[in-house]
Amino acid sequence: MAEPSPLALRDARLFAFYHFIFRRFFRRHMGALRVPAWGMPPDAGERPLIVLANHPSWWDGVAFMLLPVRLFSDRQIYIPMEAAALAKYRFMRRLGVFGIEPGPRGAVAFLRTAKEVLAGPRAMLWMNAPGRFQDVRERPVAIAPGVTRLPEIAPEAIVLPLALDYVFWTERRPEMLAAFGEPLEARELLALDREAREERIRAALTATMDRLAEEAMTRDPARFAVLVSGAEGMGGIYDLWRRVSALVRGRRFDPRHARRAEPG
Repeated sequence: MAEPSPLALRDARLFAFYHFIFRRFFRRHMGALRVPAWGMPPDAGERPLIVLANHPSWWDGVAFMLLPVRLFSDRQIYIPMEAAALAKYRFMRRLGVFGIEPGPRGAVAFLRTAKEVLAGPRAMLWMNAPGRFQDVRERPVAIAPGVTRLPEIAPEAIVLPLALDYVFWTERRPEMLAAFGEPLEARELLALDREAREERIRAALTATMDRLAEEAMTRDPARFAVLVSGAEGMGGIYDLWRRVSALVRGRRFDPRHARRAEPG
């Protein structure tokens, strides 16, 4: 029996509910979701959009839930996932996630589904380009075989490289950093043979990752816009004591370990 279309399965209300859940989870465990000014995505208008991200962490799935809502609120996101993993989280099929089977038949089915998704109005396909977990420092950046076929099924699309990184600065909780790179025209990629196409995608994603790494090393939050704020300070009894101490002294309580000026 054929798998139902992701377009038919996706439930906008359920997506909104789980976005709320994922956002609360993020706020408890992360410092902030930050994007540098140069890393904001361009306006793609009505054209199909393909986002190709690196894959450093389990947290990438949370990033895929948060970034589209903040930056592409008028679009619907669809995400391919390994079918065996999706079987453990079947509710995610209602969020726009669809399964990918291994092997040539699975690749054909993925491209067929991706073509259907990208033909939808204001739809986006988001996926991890390596097709596996890969450390942000590992080079070359892996590109899964099916990625190079995407321009063939959606020649009008814009391809956006997305760099993700997770860093510890001065606070207890890590920062989620994200940045979009220079957009690629699918039709221009289509003019290349598949080997050259893979190298062009890899170069664009690598350049975006390298630039984000340079921003991360500054450890300067003022260079980033905050899309989602998380928890600050140590929490628990220690922060309760600090809060009371500040109140006694008539001072404003700042839970952060290092005081700093955030961008406005």
